[in-house]
Amino acid sequence: MINVWSGNGAHSSLLIDASQRVMFDPAGSFKHETIPGRNDVLFGISPRVEEFYVSYHARQTYYVEGQRILVSDEIAERALQLVMANGAVPKSACALAVSKVLRDIPGFENIRRTISPTRIRDDFAKIPGVVTTIYREDDADDKSIAAAQIDAALKTDQ
Repeated sequence: MINVWSGNGAHSSLLIDASQRVMFDPAGSFKHETIPGRNDVLFGISPRVEEFYVSYHARQTYYVEGQRILVSDEIAERALQLVMANGAVPKSACALAVSKVLRDIPGFENIRRTISPTRIRDDFAKIPGVVTTIYREDDADDKSIAAAQIDAALKTDQ
């Protein structure tokens, strides 16, 4: 999440597509009764749930900048193991947790350990093969509205 006016980062997370597709959402607030989670790891992140996750975070004051890179199955499994072992993350420590995990994954050692989501973004962008996507919405700056819409959509999916 990037602040529209200041350009400062507000949140970092990792989507990992390994033997399970999970979202490491350290100190995050995205929750739903149909999405199991443990210690800031959300399970069963289908492409539709991923869209909801991004939409939940994008609003008038913040946009979502996603960066993707294809990695081997072994690297993806290593990332999954690391986030599963990480434990719950205290508020405001999302970037620290994400940068710590990334530094322990082969090929991502140059990610600096940081409290800054934008520093992670900048370091990640230097890795060959990274594809960046920007997602914007003009929703009100009230995540509870997005949460209610997502709740209704997920309940109709069942």
